[in-house]
Amino acid sequence: MEPTPIGLVAGWGTLPVRIVQKAHAAGIPVICLGIRGMADRAALEPYCKRFYWNRLAQMNRPIRLMKREGVKQWAMAGKVHKVQLFKRFRWVTLLPDLRMIRFWLRRRSNNSDDTITLAIIDEYAREGLECVSQLEICPELLVKPGCLTKRQPTDRETADMEYGWHLAKEMGRLDIGQSVAVRDRAVLAVEAIEGTDAAIRRAGELCRTGGFVVVKVAKPEQDMRFDVPTVGPSTIQTIKQAGGSALAIEAEKTILLDDEETIRLAEQFGICIVAR
Repeated sequence: MEPTPIGLVAGWGTLPVRIVQKAHAAGIPVICLGIRGMADRAALEPYCKRFYWNRLAQMNRPIRLMKREGVKQWAMAGKVHKVQLFKRFRWVTLLPDLRMIRFWLRRRSNNSDDTITLAIIDEYAREGLECVSQLEICPELLVKPGCLTKRQPTDRETADMEYGWHLAKEMGRLDIGQSVAVRDRAVLAVEAIEGTDAAIRRAGELCRTGGFVVVKVAKPEQDMRFDVPTVGPSTIQTIKQAGGSALAIEAEKTILLDDEETIRLAEQFGICIVAR
């Protein structure tokens, strides 16, 4: 008998591709719901049993398709560009279905990432669809502790990492963001809804001398089913372009994509990477 398929809601980036490739190699059929305008269909579809496009604000369609395909468990992977939720005429461009409209209009204490995502997970669970972590398929993506580059952090960078670490953890506790940019124990930029890369670029605009440190951590009570901190080659490229000199990430709680390429670029640019 064919194994029970797993559902995957895929956003932007290479992480969903890595997930479906690993599942395909393990003989696990994947029903992929790619978020339109974000997912890379050409890279995903060859490894999926079935691929469907889905709008960001659709809820009934992905639930219906997963149930029709016999899915019992599903995961989410890839970046979701949340700024689309706050653009002008968002109700027209996002075209939410009736179920999503009802969901969005329910009374909640706030609309932070955790609050909204956990509520969506509960909505799926009521239909018999259990959300699981993407890391159940690819646990090897979590970074191990240690300095990943030949260059060790300087004393100044180490002090900035230490200072930024506590700030980033507090931001995570408040569900604001996961990253902070620091120079000389002063905060240059804090990540919010714009994402890590945009926060790094803003730090570069504010610190023309460069040499700042980027700290990216998991939330104190990180739910590993979603919003797991992720870095990769594009993160290193952005730090280089902005003038940063070091990156501190949380070991065993951060996904490191394309590790060989990420470390090669860091070595090439003289950027230190420390997994604390």
